[in-house]
This record gives sequence, C-alpha cells and structure tokens, in this order.
Amino acid sequence: MRRRRRFRVRNGARSVLAGWLLVVGSFAWLAASSQDQEQPSGGVAVLLSIQDAIGPATSDYLVRGIETAATRSAALVVIEMDTPGGLDSAMRDIIQAILSSPVPVVTFVHPQGARAASAGTYILYASHVAAMAPATNLGAATPVAIGGAPPPAPAPGDADEDGRDDPSGGDQGDTPETRREPSPPEPATASERKAINDAVAYIRSLAERRGRNADWAEAAVRSAESLSAQAALERNVIDLIAVDLDDLLQKLDGRRVMLDGETIELDTDTLVYERIEPDWRTKLLAVISNPTVAYMLLLLGIYGLIFEGYNPGAIVPGVVGAISLLLALFSLQVLPVNYAGLALIALGVILMVAEFLVPSFGALGIGGIAAFVFGSVILYDSDVPGYDIATPLIATISAAAALSLLVIIWLAMKARVRPVVSGVEDMLRETATALEDFEREGPVRVYGERWNARSTRPVRKGDRLRVTKVEGLLLHVEPIDDVVVQRSENVPRA
Repeated sequence: MRRRRRFRVRNGARSVLAGWLLVVGSFAWLAASSQDQEQPSGGVAVLLSIQDAIGPATSDYLVRGIETAATRSAALVVIEMDTPGGLDSAMRDIIQAILSSPVPVVTFVHPQGARAASAGTYILYASHVAAMAPATNLGAATPVAIGGAPPPAPAPGDADEDGRDDPSGGDQGDTPETRREPSPPEPATASERKAINDAVAYIRSLAERRGRNADWAEAAVRSAESLSAQAALERNVIDLIAVDLDDLLQKLDGRRVMLDGETIELDTDTLVYERIEPDWRTKLLAVISNPTVAYMLLLLGIYGLIFEGYNPGAIVPGVVGAISLLLALFSLQVLPVNYAGLALIALGVILMVAEFLVPSFGALGIGGIAAFVFGSVILYDSDVPGYDIATPLIATISAAAALSLLVIIWLAMKARVRPVVSGVEDMLRETATALEDFEREGPVRVYGERWNARSTRPVRKGDRLRVTKVEGLLLHVEPIDDVVVQRSENVPRA
C-alpha cells in the first residue's frame, strides 16, 4: 500500500510538472509568434521622447530604444525633444548611440514652445536629420557646471580700447560693417578653459560630420547663443521645420542622409509611428536618480543604520536603512555629487543623533545642524538644469532637526531642577511606618517594602518615622513626633 501511494504521488508530481512546462512552452511559442507577426518590415518609425532634463534614466531609455529600433528593422527613429539640458555623461551616451545607429535618427524639437537647450543642442547636431517646430529654440550650450558666473555687464558709456562706445549701447551712426560684436568672456581658470575647449571641439566635430554650421555651434558654447527655429534654418543649424509629426514624415520623404558612410534616400511616405514608452526599469531609474529622492534615501539610510546600531535587534530600521542607503549610493554614482557635501551631511546626522545620547548642552546638535545645512547646499551642482535640491526641503529638514534639538535642551534643563524621584536622595524625604515595637533595631515599611531600621529612641508599632540616613539595606530613622518637639523647643520665646 505504501509503495503504491508513493508511486501515485511521484506520478502526480511528474504530471503537474509536465503540465506546467507545457503551459509555459505554449505561452513562449505564442509570444514568439506574435513578435514575428508584429515585427515591422521597414514600415515603422520608432518614436522616442525627451520631455525633461537629460539624466541616466533618459540615456538608458534612448539607448535601448535605438537598439530596439535596429532589432525590429525599423526604417526611422524619431526623437521628440523638449529639454533644458542635463548631464554631460548622459548626453554623450545618447550621442554615441546615435552615431553608431544602423537606423537613421531624426531629432525633432516639438511641440511648439519646446526647446533644445544645452545638452539638447549637442544631440540635435549629432542626429542624421535635425528638425524643429515653429516657436521653438535651441542653443545656450555652454557647460555651466564649470563655466562660473557670467561677467558683469558693462556700464552704458564705457569706452572700448578704440575709444568708441560699447556696441551694446553704441553709436547709432555705426554701420553693420564697422560695429563689432562683443567677444565672448574668457574662462578664468585652466579647468574652465579645458572644459570650454573640450565642448567646442566636441560640438564642432558633430557639426562637421553632419555638414551643419560649425561656427555658430562654437558660439553657442563659448557665448551661450540661442536661435529660433526660423533663424536656425536660415543659418544651416537645422535641416527643416515641421508643424507636427505627420508633417515631419512628409518633409523627410526623399531626403538623402549619410548612414555608415553611404548615402541613402529616406522613404517615409507610408511609415507609421510606433511610440516606445519607458518601461518599469526606466521609470524606477528616473525615480531613484531624482536628486531629491536620492537625498531623502541617503538620510533615511543613515538614520536607519544609526538607530539600528543604538538599538540592536530592532531589525526594521537596519533593513530599511540598508536598502535605502544602497539605493542612494547607486543614485549618487550617476549624479553630479560633491563628495565634500556628502561627508558633511553624514557628519551632521551623526552629530545630531549623538546629541540625543551625550549631554553636550547643544554643542553637538548645533554643529550637526550647521554641517547638515552646508552639506545639503553643496551636495549637487546646482548649475546643471533639473539636478538640484529644493531649498524649502533643506530648510524644512534643518528646521525639524533644530526644533528637536531645542526640545532636548528644554527637557534637559527642566530635568535638572526637578526633585529626585529615585535612589538614596528620594529615600531621605520619605516616611516609614514601624511594623513592630523595638528599642534600637526593627522592621519598618517604606514604599510598600520591608526594611531594617535603627532608631535612637524606642519605637512602637504603627509609629511614623523619618528616614535620616541610608547605609546599604539599613535605614536610620527617628520618630516624627520627636523631630517636631525638638524644633518647637528651639524656637525662641517672646
């Protein structure tokens, strides 16, 4: 019987496993067949979008989107862009993907009112076709993270080296031929010059590769110049202006582009857009790479680990703190972080927590708040668009820490003036009750407990006694009536 049951159990398990494998295989076959049926044969234009600051999440999304377009044999990749700029590392990853793409990439600054500022200008120059919608603009491509503050504007009437008025408010009689354009400000330090020259060389190489205006590209970097869509078309910065996505496909039809060293003609008359939305991985990366979220994860991780260290076995603070700190470290790895600011934040949090445990009368707490504020302000490079921490958030967290510190100091000062409620000092103010008659030593009750007591006078059961001294487990007592009588006898009479 037992063998039969074991045999049946084994056969049942094998049947269940075979059924699951059959179901999984069926789903896999259906998914593969559906992909084969949906895979386009050159009749699809993959549509990607940039609608915010360019960062690690944007780079991951666009690079994988271009790779997907190549895998699906798409005829075209269209990047719909509206960005204030972003991180240099993310921008270069996107440009490398565009330059190595086997599918033509068209960057379209759209919708109307959009912009391709800073890093967006580089991406526009790197694309096979650069297009803009009416009422859009591009430019201001100076690397502001190391460019420093702009020079002060010259005062009206200041003369240049030739003795003429400044061109910004110059003589109306000057002709366009004789009026000189103001030269861009020279970088102040060697590091700034290196960054500016590197950016100029980079954008000029992109312009020369695509046959666009390299001189204006250099001016966009050195003096942060910007252009409208129509002006960019007239100065050979972009290739065309389109009202919308459908108009873009119509104007791209028949245009020739260089791809892998060969000239090909775009056939976009029958193309259909297929928009690729960011998946869960890109959305998660976008959330945790947000500077504010990374900042909160960092604080949560530090506080969690500190509280776990002071309360071993709590588990929850340690687990939450470890996960948060790892996510924060990943975010800080891809963000423009000032590590001095990071160290100041960590030091500030440790000092504020130490104020709860060490009686420093506010010295540790005040120093911790100062370090925390300074570290939060310099943690990120605020010159990079979209990558800074909101000042109200820093002020709120710092105010909460300062309020907690004030509460701790107030409670400590209040505790100093309160009477002692335990220990020997508290016993000296309590009244004992004799449990038996005794001459010198006997039992008494204090705080509901039985103590041995020694008295200088005979004591009767039930007498109220005052504790005058504590020696270990022995109490020295004296009758309260005797104390009252002695005090009354010492009062001088009139």
